[in-house]
Amino acid sequence: MSRVTDFAQSNRDGILLAIALLGLMAGTAFYLAGSTQANLAWALGTVPVLAGLLIQIVRSLRRGDVGLDVVAALSMSAALAFGEPLAGNVVALMYSGGQLLEAFAAGRARQEMTALLGKVARTAMRYTGTALIEVPITELVPGDRLLIRQGEVLPVDGHVASGKAELDMSALTGESLPAQVATGGEALSGATLLGAPFDLLASRPAADSTYAGIVRLVEAAQSSKAPMARLADKYAMAFLMLTVALAGAAWAATADPLRALAVLVVATPCPLILAVPVAIISGMSRTARIGVLVKNGGMLEALARIKTAVFDKTGTLTGGNAQVTSIQTAPGFAQDEILRLAASIDQASGHVVASALLSAAAERKLQLSAPQDAVETGGEGITGLVDGVALAVGGSQYVTGLLASGSFETLSLEVPDDAMVVCVAIAGLPAGVIVLQDQVRDDARQSLDAFRAAGIARIVLASGDKKAIAERVGRSLGVDLALGQLTPAEKVDVVKREAANGAVMMVGDGVNDAPALAAADVGVAMGARGTAASSQASGVVLLVDALAPLARAIVIARRTRTIALESVFAGLGLSIIAMMAAAFGYLPPVQGALLQEVIDVAVILNALRALR
Repeated sequence: MSRVTDFAQSNRDGILLAIALLGLMAGTAFYLAGSTQANLAWALGTVPVLAGLLIQIVRSLRRGDVGLDVVAALSMSAALAFGEPLAGNVVALMYSGGQLLEAFAAGRARQEMTALLGKVARTAMRYTGTALIEVPITELVPGDRLLIRQGEVLPVDGHVASGKAELDMSALTGESLPAQVATGGEALSGATLLGAPFDLLASRPAADSTYAGIVRLVEAAQSSKAPMARLADKYAMAFLMLTVALAGAAWAATADPLRALAVLVVATPCPLILAVPVAIISGMSRTARIGVLVKNGGMLEALARIKTAVFDKTGTLTGGNAQVTSIQTAPGFAQDEILRLAASIDQASGHVVASALLSAAAERKLQLSAPQDAVETGGEGITGLVDGVALAVGGSQYVTGLLASGSFETLSLEVPDDAMVVCVAIAGLPAGVIVLQDQVRDDARQSLDAFRAAGIARIVLASGDKKAIAERVGRSLGVDLALGQLTPAEKVDVVKREAANGAVMMVGDGVNDAPALAAADVGVAMGARGTAASSQASGVVLLVDALAPLARAIVIARRTRTIALESVFAGLGLSIIAMMAAAFGYLPPVQGALLQEVIDVAVILNALRALR
């Protein structure tokens, strides 16, 4: 439901509540004055609410939905038909008040998700030659150089082209401490600049950037079907039939229509249509606050039932980006100098390996030089001049073919199976080899322990990487089963086999993970950038590059479902007891309506516990 629809619904509920309240007050004033107009005032306070409710019921029936609003309509209609307009007016007041209270509670619960939508940048300052021109972000393309001013929200994803960026990442990660991004580092849209202005080199169009993806996912989550609808649907019809049967039995046994009316009003409104949506929306809001976006209420329900977690390796349990792990140099060369020169020439490259070298140089605080005459051979390497020295950087075969003499074989170096090497030649001579490797996340073992503490009974590693590598990573992390060399179809088979042990969650980040994410009870995508297939196929998206929040989200989902069930069964139990008392004549219609409202307020307040 959009914010416009929410506003219109709240206005409508507010108007109906005001009409019911005015009718009750006017009727009471007439009654105290001894006027015969009291019944008319109470009836007039009831009819508009009943009319609005009947329109809503007709619309629901056209969609094939039979809800518990029928009980409210029956009780108001019966009150008017049996000459008890005061009871009808009280029901109208309580029903419209309950709807408004639900809207308020749901709005309170949505605050964290809605806050994400309020920071979308509309324009950007783009360099055109030496001039700066303000343009709509829809005109931005990769390669544009932008000026980001203090206090501005980054409009697109990109890299820091010059200077150092101090960014508030709280809208993306929930992290309150600012992040420092050095030259060449990645800066994501949606972050707010806290420090001095800097230049940003756009890497994606605005529509494909991280924050645009998050906004789309949030809007989809907010427009999804009422949460936990399956639970409400399961019990709504049974409760409706019980209410009508008990009211009919009381009328038939006593020949007193007021007994039937009392049963109807004490069942109106019902905790199923008030407390459950509030609890689930509260849970979704709570997970969004920690960087886990649950797309709809059904996914939150499913997340609460997960027994087995299946993880991809690359980008999930590992960082997904190659990192420099070691540097071997020829005599006369220092490691930092080899890295500085390689990173300097790679400033002219857009390859992922170039990004890894730039990041490593930034971590070591190396001063890079501007490359000259750079020529890149796609997928193989790059040549050029740095500080007047001829460089060649790239794969072993590519750089070896450019050597004037010597060989990289003289550099004794043990390279792991899952590592890659970047060879560096200076003035036609072999100068060094840089080893890069995708490292296991620092928090991976701790995060998996948190999953077990959250109730996950079985953890499986399903990787497309070599079997030996998958098994080595699996042993280091203590998973129950490690599988390697899997195709996308084989990952789907793994998910289906594990489903025999209970609900399955699949966590991945690549296009090859999308089929398994869709096949799992809950698919979780690492990151929300653009329109990635993994984000589209999943029901849950991690807005942060970490696994720990997902474990916390499972705990929140389990607690939320427990609170929703508590609200339902406690509310229904109290309602049924009150209905029995009304059927035996111990609870008149007006008092029954007031008691039911107390029950509804109590279960809604209980449902709001999910926010904490």
